[in-house]
Amino acid sequence: MYKLIRPILFLIQPEKIHRMTMNLLKFCRYVPMCRTILRWLYSTGGKGLERECFGITFKNPVGLAAGFDKNGDMYNDLANFGFSFIEIGSLTPRPQDGNPQPRCFRLPKDKAIINRMGINNKGARFAANNLVKNSPVRCKVAASITKNADTPNDLAYKDYEKSFAILYDFVDFFVLNVSCPNVRNLTELQDIPTLAKIFDHINTIRRLNDDGRPVLLKVSPDIPVEQLDEIVDLALLNGIDGIVATNTTRSRENLTSNPKVVESIGNGGLSGAPLFDRSKAFVRHIHERTNGILPIIACGGIMTPEQALEMLDAGASLIEIYTGFIYNGPAYVKRINKYLARAYAKRKQ
Repeated sequence: MYKLIRPILFLIQPEKIHRMTMNLLKFCRYVPMCRTILRWLYSTGGKGLERECFGITFKNPVGLAAGFDKNGDMYNDLANFGFSFIEIGSLTPRPQDGNPQPRCFRLPKDKAIINRMGINNKGARFAANNLVKNSPVRCKVAASITKNADTPNDLAYKDYEKSFAILYDFVDFFVLNVSCPNVRNLTELQDIPTLAKIFDHINTIRRLNDDGRPVLLKVSPDIPVEQLDEIVDLALLNGIDGIVATNTTRSRENLTSNPKVVESIGNGGLSGAPLFDRSKAFVRHIHERTNGILPIIACGGIMTPEQALEMLDAGASLIEIYTGFIYNGPAYVKRINKYLARAYAKRKQ
């Protein structure tokens, strides 16, 4: 069904259809039995997929990556589609509008998306209020946090510190976004001295609280392996609980779309199928370097259930999807979970 209507949906500008979809899900809140029906249709996953990572039990390994629920007001609605966790954000201490529109573009031939959203969001406090208002929570919630675009990099740690403190009591774990290619100079936060300062301030807040919140770091697929190794070593040294591999990429290699179309889009982070091999290589490298002791959330180009299994076999503890959800439709999480359950059951025979 979704394959039939997707071409029609793709005629509408990405941000506009996203707003329409979110409004439709909000409308479902007021239709009797609508959310129950959605859960019945889409949430039936395979058995035996429950797993524990960084002290949290997940009912299955599939989560929704940051960027879909920017302000923490849709996670319960999105959980109806079978996700075990939703990563909200990215969130900044102060609201920001992001980059001028248009800022999101599809490349259907490549099953990819290029976005230069610029981390538009209504701020960490707005999201915290939503998290309180929308209780009880139907899935685990992670908060992706980052700095405001106008905050100098040498003061970035203060922005992470503020958002971390505001959201601490309302989410299950955090992801530090220091690698988005759509905010000027943000990827420079992956430099070791700057990153160490951010870790120090985050850990100070954690020590002041009785119950710890796991903290993960999201890395760019565009950094060299040597820098990745330094980041992973620093994360281990500072008690960071895991790595999200990876963010979107600036690379335009191996695209089949018309080069003139790609060039006309301009700057932005690319997600989707072309990113899969690079992200999987990062997952495998991190897993091998840490001997499997550092949990990894694989994120990048998972467009089929088979690729989901590949990521988990490469060393990921959990996976996140985004572009794959857009291209495959609302039943995609269910398809992944059923495939994983069958694959794992077969291996036990």
